[in-house]
Amino acid sequence: MNAAPTVGIVLVSHSAELAEGAADLAAQVSGGTVTIIAAGGTDDGDLGTSAAKVERALSQADHGAGAVVLPDLGSAVLTVRAVLEDLGDTTSVLLADAPFVEGAVAATVTAAAGGDVKQVAAAAEEARHARKF
Repeated sequence: MNAAPTVGIVLVSHSAELAEGAADLAAQVSGGTVTIIAAGGTDDGDLGTSAAKVERALSQADHGAGAVVLPDLGSAVLTVRAVLEDLGDTTSVLLADAPFVEGAVAATVTAAAGGDVKQVAAAAEEARHARKF
């Protein structure tokens, strides 16, 4: 019997290393049950964002339950919005206004627990209220 697909997570950062590190951290809390794709840096390895990387990440992350995208900074939001506009029907993909690392972890925990795309995005956004001490 196959388990129901979980919501995928896409982490869009200006830095490939930052996106990969946040993805690795978030993956540790899911035990490998959630697909988390890092889309960091430009296509030629510089700092910046890449629409092509975001498109690839979305196709890799969504296994039928949708995907939640977390950007690191303002221009990453613009890149994601442009990609989503080009894709057209994006009811299964939500852009979360959330802290990058805390949001990624909260989204992953909720996805691993079987949350739908709206619940996963909401968990990421609620992470902004989490106190560190």
